[in-house]
Amino acid sequence: SRAYSLVDSSQVSTFLISILLIVYGSFRSLNMDFENQDKEKDNSSTAGSFNGNSTNNSIQTIDSTQALFLPIGASVSLLVMFFFFDSVQVVFTICTAVLATIAFAFLLLPMCQYLTRPCSPQNKISFGCCGRFTVAELLSFSLSVMLVLIWVLTGHWLLMDALAMGLCVAMIAFVRLPSLKVSCLLLSGLLIYDVFWVFFSAYIFNSNVMVKVATQPADNPLDVLSRKLHLGPNVGRDVPRLSLPGKLVFPSSTGSHFSMLGIGDIVMPGLLLCFVLRYDNYKKQANSDSCGATGPGNISGRMQKVSYFHCTLIGYFVGLLTATVASRIHRAAQPALLYLVPFTLLPLLTMAYLKGDLRRMWSEPFHSKSSSSRFLEV
Repeated sequence: SRAYSLVDSSQVSTFLISILLIVYGSFRSLNMDFENQDKEKDNSSTAGSFNGNSTNNSIQTIDSTQALFLPIGASVSLLVMFFFFDSVQVVFTICTAVLATIAFAFLLLPMCQYLTRPCSPQNKISFGCCGRFTVAELLSFSLSVMLVLIWVLTGHWLLMDALAMGLCVAMIAFVRLPSLKVSCLLLSGLLIYDVFWVFFSAYIFNSNVMVKVATQPADNPLDVLSRKLHLGPNVGRDVPRLSLPGKLVFPSSTGSHFSMLGIGDIVMPGLLLCFVLRYDNYKKQANSDSCGATGPGNISGRMQKVSYFHCTLIGYFVGLLTATVASRIHRAAQPALLYLVPFTLLPLLTMAYLKGDLRRMWSEPFHSKSSSSRFLEV
């Protein structure tokens, strides 16, 4: 009952939305892998030869070096935003709006494909040097641009949340963790990054750097443009300052406060969940190829049926609940990754060890499978 009293409607909304975003982004990522495999099979059958470098250039795979240096790069970006926010806020707002437009269009694309399938062909329309696009892609991009424009004019928190959701899903779908080793390096480094900037930055910079950057609103680009062009006091001056879509916010039932969760606390564990979902699918295909062989004999059949994805997802929920209760008890911002990383990584490592998959998951588990299967097909 004590824990229940410390969680209100805004936290419940944060829980549900973050979990839905991770699940949806992970399955979009897996679906993209299936589509790429189908395209590669079609290309290999039509070309009559195998090209091992035929990969999707839009997908970014994080290696060990990038995983180690990503917290350092994030720290540098955080300091730049802390010290020079007034100088870079307009550029940062415009860049964020452009990225959010593309990401939200990606989020809307399946719905637009479903709506346009009965009434329009899937042929692509050429726009010269800009490329070729389907009707669904044009519709999703138009709706995304419209939403971003309304957000710039109103600054409403619900529209900001919609853009943040698009960024979360796009990052989970287009970024890959290749192995459990890279996952552990990335999440451990980000845990240290999160703890330092939330708990210890105030001792060095006399201010909580993470909280100040996350909550500081930026000048509206329309207001800045009207002042630069001297358009008059009544042109572009009524627009509000913008809270950037780097977080999810939900108001409490009383409206007295907002519950806030950074998109990094969704995306980074989401990348781990995307990895284990891909591994579950890989293992299922491997077991079907080996006539349904099960795991080690000392593990019960019930344990073998528990997927890594469900285990890690439950750990994410428990970690998020723990972080929320801790923030209400201490009445201060908490580094969510301090709770999310142990509650997701430790159950995953334990289950992988018990199932005998830890060595295989630790380093490049998909490489040998993909290369050998394609070689056999050729």
